[in-house]
Amino acid sequence: MTEQNRTRISWKEGIWLNPPQSSLEEGGLLKVVPEKGRDFWKKTLYGFEFEDGPALLTDWDRDKAVEVSFKLGSFTELYDQAGLLLYHGPEQWIKTGVEINDGIPQLAVVVTDGYSDWSLAAVPDWVGEEVTLRASIIKDAVIIRARSEHHAWRTIRVARFPYSSGNQAGPYTCSPTREGFEATFTRWDITTPDQDLHIDPPIE
Repeated sequence: MTEQNRTRISWKEGIWLNPPQSSLEEGGLLKVVPEKGRDFWKKTLYGFEFEDGPALLTDWDRDKAVEVSFKLGSFTELYDQAGLLLYHGPEQWIKTGVEINDGIPQLAVVVTDGYSDWSLAAVPDWVGEEVTLRASIIKDAVIIRARSEHHAWRTIRVARFPYSSGNQAGPYTCSPTREGFEATFTRWDITTPDQDLHIDPPIE
């Protein structure tokens, strides 16, 4: 992949879907403190509905891949989480990232179309590393991959996301159970989309 295929998105280009408790751009990083108790979830199992977590979004062209990276160092309590939100509207969205569950970091994906579902994959050896989440659309599906600075790409979900327009994407973070969690985002890129489900994208 050549450099012209990758475009860095400035934090200032995004518009908050639900502002965080605080955010600070410092040295090219974006440090975000979410308000306790906010989240993204609809109905399934728990019955409650949340769509009030902070997410910094910009328009997402389905012909491009989007990547968000963050540092996995401050995650310590149940449901501390950060990653990438793919947003079509209040009933259709996907959040994917790392969250703490059962005391360890887990790659998590919540796919929502009126109701939410949730999938998890433990990554205890990723602690302290920079993590990247990537989403790329092929036909009517989004391919979600994740990697860390010392671990290769993993395909973690293939989910229906058939919307041809009106899509947004960007970094999100939530802390449903505690005050004081801070997520540090390192980059936000638009880049060349995946060409095949079974071929990993290159790493720049």
